Amino acid sequence: MNVAAFPVTPPVATVLVVDDDRLNRVALAELLQPDCRVLMARDGASGLEILSREAVSLVLLDVSMPGMDGYDVLRAIRAAEDTSNLPVIFITGMSDAADEERGLLLGAADFVHKPIRPAIVRARVMAHLRLARQRNELEALASLDGLTGIANRRSFDEAMERAIRQTMRTGDVLGIALFDVDHFKQYNDHYGHGAGDEALRDVAARLHGFARRGGDLAARYGGEEFVLLLPGCANLEEVMDTFRQNISDARIPHERSATSNWLTVSGGGVVLPAMSPAQSREALALADQLLYRAKAAGRNRVLVERA
Repeated sequence: MNVAAFPVTPPVATVLVVDDDRLNRVALAELLQPDCRVLMARDGASGLEILSREAVSLVLLDVSMPGMDGYDVLRAIRAAEDTSNLPVIFITGMSDAADEERGLLLGAADFVHKPIRPAIVRARVMAHLRLARQRNELEALASLDGLTGIANRRSFDEAMERAIRQTMRTGDVLGIALFDVDHFKQYNDHYGHGAGDEALRDVAARLHGFARRGGDLAARYGGEEFVLLLPGCANLEEVMDTFRQNISDARIPHERSATSNWLTVSGGGVVLPAMSPAQSREALALADQLLYRAKAAGRNRVLVERA
């Protein structure tokens, strides 16, 4: 049984340069462009607008700018959920230790003093990009299930919270689907735990293919249970049944199944309107009840309700 791998090619890092001096912006861009994708903003407001729509790895931020200075911009960066951990290097002509202390207390990662020395700037930027990449890799590993390679329960809980906040803003629906591999204990007992692990990886890889849009998530919920989170999905029953049929059509032999000669799954799903984070447990409990009913009704089937 071959399982699709999920290779990740590290993207080119994007660096945002925020400086009101055009010559400084251009000089920094020319210095970094051989190694990075460089975006430029001439003031703090423009820089924050870019951060709201671009995936930026590091910010080079001038301290002294008219209107919104570097300290104000850094406060806004730290206050936003998506950029709260974004490394920011201050560019400053100040030499006062108190100014540097202020920046570090606000969360600046480093300081570059004017006039800039190209080799030093490049070395510091590359060092902080390496640190950011290592941190992101560690966070990614912590969010994945070690056996199957898809998201783990912790990732699902975090994604569920984000999806709920999104439905509260947009008024859209949220689809949640729980799946259980039918008669999995008998599969393990007959074929061995190695084959059981391989079967779970196969199911996970196929489920991952149904999380196609931004915000969608396929995760291992625990043991032989999986969950699919689909914000804005109005046709959840169709999606779930297509996945159920996909597993059945894979023809993974299961001689000890009381349901089929092949490995199958059962599912319970709910389509919910906008709800509060406090209601997430109730939503999952309802999906679990529907999964239980699908199994009690003979397995290899899905049941969906709209709340």
